[in-house]
Amino acid sequence: MSTAPRVYIARLAGLSVFDPNGDQVGRVRDAVARMRAGTQPPRVVGLVAEMPMRRRIFLPIGRITAIEPDAVVLNTGTLNLRRFEKRPGELLVLEDFMDRHVSVAATGRTGAVVDVAMDADRTGEWSLSRVAVREFTGRLTRRGHLNQLEWSEVTGLAGESQTQGTAGILAVLDNMRAADLANVLQDLSESRRVEVATALDDERLADVLEELPEHDQLEIITALEPQRAADVLEEMDPDDAADLLAEMPKPEQEVLLDLMEPDEASPVRALLEYAPGTAGAVMTSEPIVMAPDNTVAEALARIREPQLSPAVAAGVFVTRPPMATPTGRYLGVVHFQRLLREPPSALLGGVVDNDIDPLAPDLTLAEITRRMATYNLVVMPVVDDNDKLVGAVTVDDVLDHLLPDDWRDRDHAETLNIAIPGSAGGTRG
Repeated sequence: MSTAPRVYIARLAGLSVFDPNGDQVGRVRDAVARMRAGTQPPRVVGLVAEMPMRRRIFLPIGRITAIEPDAVVLNTGTLNLRRFEKRPGELLVLEDFMDRHVSVAATGRTGAVVDVAMDADRTGEWSLSRVAVREFTGRLTRRGHLNQLEWSEVTGLAGESQTQGTAGILAVLDNMRAADLANVLQDLSESRRVEVATALDDERLADVLEELPEHDQLEIITALEPQRAADVLEEMDPDDAADLLAEMPKPEQEVLLDLMEPDEASPVRALLEYAPGTAGAVMTSEPIVMAPDNTVAEALARIREPQLSPAVAAGVFVTRPPMATPTGRYLGVVHFQRLLREPPSALLGGVVDNDIDPLAPDLTLAEITRRMATYNLVVMPVVDDNDKLVGAVTVDDVLDHLLPDDWRDRDHAETLNIAIPGSAGGTRG
């Protein structure tokens, strides 16, 4: 293997993994080590990589040709795609050691693990070799000394961790998309999952909750203090917050809704009134709404706002005042492609599309799907009997409800193999 003589594993997290043809097959998420007898440090047996569709697989260390500063390169294009699961005696380096509270044997001082290094011997076998430990100072404003220690110079690495923080693992996960971070959380133990999730700030936790299956959402939200839970719900999209609250007993719903700011709780309460499986239940109550005398330039500025999802940004709905849902009379929609074709100074009232009937709040999911497929749309308005816009259904809303209830759960599919002709195969040893 062509690589640096020592590799720090936290720095591997997030690196792209390439096959011999230069095609990216995933990203590194952790390293797998196996405990050994006596005082010998654990042997590194491979890496965990995350593939598309959130599948985490095992890459044997012998299949890795090079570990470079910006990439990991494989010597084979044949991958065993069975979802990775720890075997007895194995551990995940970042998951099990990052932020663990340990002691420096020579001084007795305590600290937290911030990284672990692995080294290769003459035979090419990799072992965990050094541990980066930041000492505790007892002062919130002062960073402790960082020690680079041999594995044998640190105590508290063996066995179950009694105390483990979250700062280091959060730093490693910081740049992940919310959906990828949600997948990582699902692979943690229940206690560690709640510990890491609750350490996220409110906005980040809200984004991650939206990507988790319902049972994990409930596990985390119920572990929070009620006021913190209400704050997180305020950061979620109203439709996602309503879906989560709908899984809770009515008394608990009311407690959290009462703790939310009235302006934030109001659309969530409205969504909870609709029957499950209808347009009202699956819609977002915060589409882009503008007046007919707004210009195309103003509409383009709105759809460029980074917090909007691509599906929500696909259309601007034009209504009479008031502009918050339920709005004044609905006039039509301007799709983003139409905005790109019109002069920036043109008024939205002159370019609206109103020849497709909007959805009624009680329309069923099957009919919504048929309508969106018929007209090749990714977003459609939901209008009540008084011609007021109450929300919009997006294609991701529809997919979320058409897929099985457990589609966000970890995949335990059977082993699949993808081979590049002429490359050597391999299974986990």
